[in-house]
Amino acid sequence: MRFFKDLSPAAVAAGFVAVLVGFTSSVALVFQAAQAFHATPEQITSWIWALGLGMGLCSLVPSLILRMPVMVAWSTPGAAVLATAGLAGGFSMGEAIGAFIVSAVLIILVGVTGWFERIMNRIPMEIASALLAGVLAKFGMQAFSAAETNLSLVLVMLLAYLLSRRMAPRYAVIITLLAGTVWAALRGQMQWSAVHAGLAVPVYTAPEFSLQALISLALPLFVVTMASQNLPGVAVIRSTGYPIPVSRVISMTGVVTLLLAPFGGYALNLSAITAAICMGDEAHEDRNKRYTAAAVCGLLYILIAIFGAVVTGLLTAFPKELVACIAGLALLGSIGGGMATAFKEEKHREAALITFLVTLSGVVIAGVGSAFWGVVAGSLALLVQSLRARKA
Repeated sequence: MRFFKDLSPAAVAAGFVAVLVGFTSSVALVFQAAQAFHATPEQITSWIWALGLGMGLCSLVPSLILRMPVMVAWSTPGAAVLATAGLAGGFSMGEAIGAFIVSAVLIILVGVTGWFERIMNRIPMEIASALLAGVLAKFGMQAFSAAETNLSLVLVMLLAYLLSRRMAPRYAVIITLLAGTVWAALRGQMQWSAVHAGLAVPVYTAPEFSLQALISLALPLFVVTMASQNLPGVAVIRSTGYPIPVSRVISMTGVVTLLLAPFGGYALNLSAITAAICMGDEAHEDRNKRYTAAAVCGLLYILIAIFGAVVTGLLTAFPKELVACIAGLALLGSIGGGMATAFKEEKHREAALITFLVTLSGVVIAGVGSAFWGVVAGSLALLVQSLRARKA
């Protein structure tokens, strides 16, 4: 099989790091969102089953078919919206499931009509690259700010990364992760008590539809998923140059969300952070074989779905500083590439800088994240520049 011929240790490492970063950085938000609707422990496990299965299939199958790294994740800002709105509105789990279904239908319509992809095609590459750099730079900074709480671990990982980049650059991420894991284990910082045996069992919840849930849950979930997740996800695809059929992939995420919504699959979308890890040079020296990293990521997500409690415990056993550090170091190449493209052309440099800074700021307005407002600010800067050029 071609997949096994194209697979490399670096691709396996990239897929694992992507899962580690994507899962541990936001799984607490998913728990909070489920608990906001008074979910039982069995229902929370079902949410992880549905999301893991959805992310796994939506990453694995298209990557193998297209031979390109297609990366899908759960909506992290969507989980934050659900956690906040659920507590404030006192919605039942059935109403939440109904909202997930409505949001999924809206995402399918966006994908089928193709209007989102057409808008993205009109955004200059410099703006898209600045957006990408702004999104990823926050993770790069967190790699070093983790030194405030665990200086020795960060120093060990940074030294391992620098040395391996000189001696074995293709395996720098693997070596760095191993060095950090060994150091954390020797210092007793691995939380092995979080590991519990058990398989995930899906729990079906009948949907309930209400106008209040539509306004307070479904529409905000749809907006933040498109603006804060799919937007930077497309930016990663554009900056890496893969001709992935964006509209079809978005439609796919909507359909899979629709099917898994009754089990807790609240929203699936294009990934940005984990996509940058699997689409970068560290994933494979041959860009035509980097799809294997995304496929490995998909397989690991499916394992999370099946062995929910066990895998969740293993991934959450890592110290938060280790996760932050390995994420930032793994993304250094993507951050540098995004900034180089963003600021290459002088005519777009100012607009790209505005996009970068607004995105990096992390500002949230009307519940919509900084990625969307970064593109808005950069586009306005370009518009003003073009009007000024016409007058001149």
